[in-house]
Amino acid sequence: MPDFASPAFAPRSRGGGGGGARLAGGASRLAAAPRAGVAAAAPDAERVWRAPFAVDLGLTVAPHRRGLRDPAFHTDPDGTVWRASFTPEGPGTIRLRQRGDGCEPGSVVEATAWGPGAEWLLEGVPDLLGAGDVPEEFEPRDPVLREAVRRCPGLRIGRSGRVFEALAPAVLEQKVLTAEAWRAWRYLVRRFGRPAPGVPWLRVPPPPETWIRIPSWEWHRSGAEAVRARTIIGAARVAARLEALPAGGGTAADPRLRSLPGIGEWTSAEIRQRAAGDADAVSVGDYHLPGLVGWSLAGGKVDDAGMLELLAPYAGHRHRVTRLLELTGAAPPRRGPRLPVRDYRGF
Repeated sequence: MPDFASPAFAPRSRGGGGGGARLAGGASRLAAAPRAGVAAAAPDAERVWRAPFAVDLGLTVAPHRRGLRDPAFHTDPDGTVWRASFTPEGPGTIRLRQRGDGCEPGSVVEATAWGPGAEWLLEGVPDLLGAGDVPEEFEPRDPVLREAVRRCPGLRIGRSGRVFEALAPAVLEQKVLTAEAWRAWRYLVRRFGRPAPGVPWLRVPPPPETWIRIPSWEWHRSGAEAVRARTIIGAARVAARLEALPAGGGTAADPRLRSLPGIGEWTSAEIRQRAAGDADAVSVGDYHLPGLVGWSLAGGKVDDAGMLELLAPYAGHRHRVTRLLELTGAAPPRRGPRLPVRDYRGF
């Protein structure tokens, strides 16, 4: 099956929704505040973790956010991160607050969690913040990348360990503008998710069995057409098998994901980057990424083949390179009007 994927995204805001403000402490200055007067309940579990490496909390977890109004993810003005997830133990909410300079090893991350999935989320904090990543093995040969590493010393590739939760929004982003995909994600999570434990102003993304039962008219109301709906429903039916994806992605993970109807090279990479922490997974087929890589590393736009050629010297860290360039690289100049945000809901 072909991959229905080549989303148009704004490179500086993809995955994190904060644009250029993210380099200042990793938190978006545009993030909306929690609902006024709504406080979190007493936590069910807490953990304090001292990072043995430099880690920027905001930059590292930003890819798990799907737009500024993601119902399952929120960043406070001080950089505190809130995230809701449906874990193997059930729904859970986690709050992450960093103490100290993320540019140097030894900063403290205070983690607080609620719900049946609280302990599972706390146990996964090191992995989420890149404990399995090896940026020390990355050698930035190009001056642009050396500067990017200097500007983002705490960027790591973390893993959520939740494959289906990375898959569903990635499929919604196939072949559409990011704004369209994030609108669909907001609608479906708010409509079919549940209030996050202890934090009622967040929503837990629906578990696979709920995605299977979403009626066709609700997919239409979200703005997601039947092709993407069928892909998500098909993946939800085998979600238990998907969760066995190995940490780091590995050579076996890509063909396993691409064996699913509607999951191709781009979607597989997007899933592995987030769920498995695959620092080498390249989003081939992306609308903007070849231009960004080509313009940053070669001074001109290239296609997918040219992008892979430029990234070849960085095998094992090709996603890290694209992530660094998304944050600090030079995008090619626009030659035409922006694509309009379509709305299928009125069809």
